Amino acid sequence: MSALSALEQALENRWETVWARMLGREREPVELVEALRRECDSNAVVSPGGRVMVPNAYDVELADPVHEELNRRGGGVGQALTDSLARHAARHGYAWAGPLTVHVGRAKDLPDGRRYRVASSVMRHVSAEGFQRAGR
Repeated sequence: MSALSALEQALENRWETVWARMLGREREPVELVEALRRECDSNAVVSPGGRVMVPNAYDVELADPVHEELNRRGGGVGQALTDSLARHAARHGYAWAGPLTVHVGRAKDLPDGRRYRVASSVMRHVSAEGFQRAGR
């Protein structure tokens, strides 16, 4: 790992620690970042040209209490998750299948005990508003 990569990883870890502290005992933003990274990594595909392509549209569904808590603490969660995922992909040399977007919304049917669900898809030309309308 180069010195620059190590520094970037250290800064990202600090950012996640700030989120955890800001939300007290709630660790959802840190857990959501990890879930997004796993979703990204598990759906990476090597294209014929040798590029590693990953989905560009991520849907984070939150249980009601988590959604209410994050909304009460202020906006910006979707952007913070998007930024963190973008840094993760850059570190691994991933190429997006289109413009990156992370939509955070309320889940309709999470199994008991689950606080969130993350899914990804490939959407060629998507805006956050268009992705939000498509999910309804």
